[in-house]
Amino acid sequence: MLRILLFLGTNVAILAVLSITMRLLGVDDMLAQSGGGLNLNALLIMSAVIGFTGSFISLFASKWMAKSSMGVQIIERPANSTERWLLDTVARLSRQAGIEMPEVGIFPSPSPNAFATGWNKNDALVAVSLGLLQNMNSDEIEAVLGHEIAHVANGDMVTLTLIQGVVNTFVIFLSRIIGHVVDRTVFNTREGYGPAYWITSLIAQFVLGILAMMIVAWFSRWREFRADAGGAALAGRRKMISALQRLAQTQPEPLPDEMAAFGIAGGGLHELFASHPPLEKRIQALREAV
Repeated sequence: MLRILLFLGTNVAILAVLSITMRLLGVDDMLAQSGGGLNLNALLIMSAVIGFTGSFISLFASKWMAKSSMGVQIIERPANSTERWLLDTVARLSRQAGIEMPEVGIFPSPSPNAFATGWNKNDALVAVSLGLLQNMNSDEIEAVLGHEIAHVANGDMVTLTLIQGVVNTFVIFLSRIIGHVVDRTVFNTREGYGPAYWITSLIAQFVLGILAMMIVAWFSRWREFRADAGGAALAGRRKMISALQRLAQTQPEPLPDEMAAFGIAGGGLHELFASHPPLEKRIQALREAV
């Protein structure tokens, strides 16, 4: 529950700050029509600006955020045979997937995990944990790397950002309409907006934000199945199944909320809010793939 509340709170905070900024700039005043009207075109434009701004900021800062928050050490010159093998394997898988070689790094976590991020599939970062290197064999690590490379090749980071931006837009758009209707019809405000508009809008934004999070989580789970299939195509289905089985045995700790959707494994309070499907379902999907 805490992870969900933190995730939701972060998104609400970003939207709130941007909403206040637009209010201070006078954009909301454009929507307060005398006589109770509502400029839907202006509202939609304002909602899109607010909704997409935070998403794109997160996308373009994703590599920096990952390196900072996860303590990722980029492998520039391999210090040992393991680091050399990682670079060579990522290079080979990247060529197979038709993308440029991403940056490769290691982050200090005892839990087996990995993630990929970056604003562009030809300017990405793939990182693995020390726990993954210590708990998996080379075939399983190769499959995990294939899974992450598939995320990059599929453009999942950009697609997830666009979906987040779209749902943010409609959360703001609909919450403002709900606030407008309540303010005008229930409290009979005729000029400008009264306190009821802001209170109702914030409550509606919170409730709609929960529904939006479910939509984003559904897409995140769907793209995990696709990345598993991509990892199987790049490294081999047997290796991909073995890697997922190993993860199921070790029960890896989830990544921090800002990186959870990009990891090889994840979870949530309920499947509706989970960024990843259950590992047993992912294994079954690979076994049933033709």
